[in-house]
Amino acid sequence: MLLVQFITESQERRIGILHDNIIRVVNGYATTLDLARAAIATGTGLAQLADAAAGADHYNYDDVAQAGRILPPLDHPDVAHCYVTGTGLTHLGSADTRDAMHKKIGGDVDALSDSMKMFRMGVEGGKPASGTAGVQPEWFYKGDGSIVRATGQELDMPDFSLDGGEEPEIAGLYLIGNDGQPYRLGYAIGNEFSDHVTERQNYLYLAHSKLRNCGLGPALLVGELPAHVAGVSRILDKEGKVRWEKAFVSGEQNMSHTIENLEYHHFKYGLFKRPGDVHIHFFGTATLSFADGISVEAGETFEVESPQFGPALRNRLAVLEAPFAKVKAL
Repeated sequence: MLLVQFITESQERRIGILHDNIIRVVNGYATTLDLARAAIATGTGLAQLADAAAGADHYNYDDVAQAGRILPPLDHPDVAHCYVTGTGLTHLGSADTRDAMHKKIGGDVDALSDSMKMFRMGVEGGKPASGTAGVQPEWFYKGDGSIVRATGQELDMPDFSLDGGEEPEIAGLYLIGNDGQPYRLGYAIGNEFSDHVTERQNYLYLAHSKLRNCGLGPALLVGELPAHVAGVSRILDKEGKVRWEKAFVSGEQNMSHTIENLEYHHFKYGLFKRPGDVHIHFFGTATLSFADGISVEAGETFEVESPQFGPALRNRLAVLEAPFAKVKAL
């Protein structure tokens, strides 16, 4: 099942089931958060609850999207209660990339860079038996709910950035129950969006490179993530023509970590089990236009698409003026 959040022409929030380009409205719930809270309270599956509440009202997805009224598939009314985080060095990539990477991480561990050591650790210990903890992944914080952009919205690159590049990824979407239990609502396609030039200067700049917008959605895939997910990442020029295009893969078949292991190492911290909070957690990628020497320009558009997640995610790159942040003493 695919769920989308949107705004009607009368500026009312709605949630609906997306099928064959038609959004069927779920009655009684204005948001994904409302639906998830009810599912937890009643012990009902999210898909079951949505299907039972679906009514006759419907909308054409393309019409809503073209009007700019599609919302991210999950949000929180108080953006400070939405964490956006992620993990890196988790994906094996294509078969060719995988073979090259295995050769690169072979041999003497001490001769490897810190990043390759981390990748090797994941390959060797990122898929433990269910219910046990494997090796920790690389982890980063991106921001709160204010950085999340829906399809059709711009991704702002601060003017101090050295680069604004896409990262086509899958994100897990979660709500923390009143008892502190994390509940996974499902998954969404995303563009994690980073400053790769800054990160390349020194891997300790990773934290700086990640404090950016991200694109998410448009749809929430309810249920388990397929073991193999295939998609395409594109850069469209200012005229809408494809300037760069490459297939990407995800899902546990193409990862060095299990989803369970990535989730454990995020939610093991009490800070991330605060009742009522929403979490958007990116799982990583192995496909970047930056790796092919592409520098995306303001006015060009990122497109991330995977059939299993419904319509494509599209966001245009924009430059945001960021004045010098001078602190005043009191």
